Amino acid sequence: MKDRLFYMLYQPYKWLIYIPFLILNTIFFGVMAVIVSSVFSQKAGSYVGGVIWARLNAYLTPIRVQVTGREHISQNTSYVVIPNHQSYFDIFLIYGWLGIDIKWVMKKELARIPGIGFGSRKVGHIFIDRSNKRDALATLNDARKKLVNGTSVVIFPEGTRSRDGQLGKFKRGAFKLAKDLELPLLPITINGTKNILPADTFNLLPGKASMIIHPPIDIALFSDEDLQPLMEYAAKQISGELKL
Repeated sequence: MKDRLFYMLYQPYKWLIYIPFLILNTIFFGVMAVIVSSVFSQKAGSYVGGVIWARLNAYLTPIRVQVTGREHISQNTSYVVIPNHQSYFDIFLIYGWLGIDIKWVMKKELARIPGIGFGSRKVGHIFIDRSNKRDALATLNDARKKLVNGTSVVIFPEGTRSRDGQLGKFKRGAFKLAKDLELPLLPITINGTKNILPADTFNLLPGKASMIIHPPIDIALFSDEDLQPLMEYAAKQISGELKL
């Protein structure tokens, strides 16, 4: 009964205040990220359009966030960051609380969407098309220039959000990219976001979320030819701290 009453009381705030403000501030911070990236640096643009934007919207939900394992990150090392994926709110946690400069790998088709393509390129996100070997090679060479001095790339290895919170089957893309770029993997376990905004719903509610940063995985210890052992090892790290 209490939960039902709280849910009913939260709905006017969600629809009349939070969601309109989220839309407006997303546009605002997106524009600011492009301007700051152009005038100062992509790292500064990512901080404005990523960290500040994510924390503001998380606080207003509100979400209480707990982070453990940040000591496993070296600020001067670049990583391929591989978190589990339960909710769109995972993006707020990663942007707002990971504490490193990040880029996202995006499908090349998104580059054609007005506004998104231009803005994403300005802040340094990476568009990739593995169906074209020549384009993929050019993308990798471009990524090598961006992913240095602690700037990292984030890829959800499941490829999509989990509908039940269970860790889904990993796709090869993140692991192949780590091998191609010769970067360590940084596994992350995210808990709680599936209860804040479950997949395929608008049932947004306040709550608690946590992010556990695991020790980096040295990809040199695993075969280049067979990625399966590397994928299984990473999945074991992430699932070991997953709370269902």
